[in-house]
Amino acid sequence: MKPLSKTLCILMFAIAMGYLESAVVVYLREIYYPEGFNFPLKAMTQIIAMTELFREAATLIMILAVSILAAERWLHRFAWFLVVFSVWDITYYVFLKVLLGWPESIFTTDILFLLPSIWTGPVIAPLINSHTMILVAVVILKSRKGSLPLIRLSGVIWSLLIIGSLIVLIAYMKDFVVYTIDYRNSHPSESINGQDLLNLSTRFVPQYFDWLLFCTGVCMHLAAVYLICKVKRMDCVGK
Repeated sequence: MKPLSKTLCILMFAIAMGYLESAVVVYLREIYYPEGFNFPLKAMTQIIAMTELFREAATLIMILAVSILAAERWLHRFAWFLVVFSVWDITYYVFLKVLLGWPESIFTTDILFLLPSIWTGPVIAPLINSHTMILVAVVILKSRKGSLPLIRLSGVIWSLLIIGSLIVLIAYMKDFVVYTIDYRNSHPSESINGQDLLNLSTRFVPQYFDWLLFCTGVCMHLAAVYLICKVKRMDCVGK
């Protein structure tokens, strides 16, 4: 398949996934939030909650499967994973805006993910991540060493990408984790199991998003992009 045709097919898949994800949210909000979505979360039955958890895991598996099929080299598969994930996430919010008129603004707080803990943050945050991931993917797919495509990254670049991602994840999960720790400290005699976490989620109202932590992670991703481009320029100069 020609590169352009492959890219279009992958983008079509990602956009369709974005619509499918938004459709699920439309159904859930019609059932649980007919008056409009807001925190705290409404209590879900255990079967619905578990279904949502496994659906999110299935979504990641679907993206991984497509990215493996998209390329032969693992670095390029990683880049296509970033592309599909990012386009899926961006179009998810586009379709939510079209279908529900939500979010009201890019600074509206949303529940972003449920694994391994609840992620919350303003809508603009995952959109920033998505555009950054697309940038990382493009420089990987477009960079070449001489006449050959780039097939490996240095340890420094991988460290920036991995540590930056962990910092971003901490920024998303920090609010709920702090809330859970505070609850446990105020109820030392209670042990918290899975059902208790589910109950806690119905009382949790996001209070604070750590922009400093988030921006630190994003800057590390941008530093990785710079280093990849620098390797490309040095290779061109060497020639």
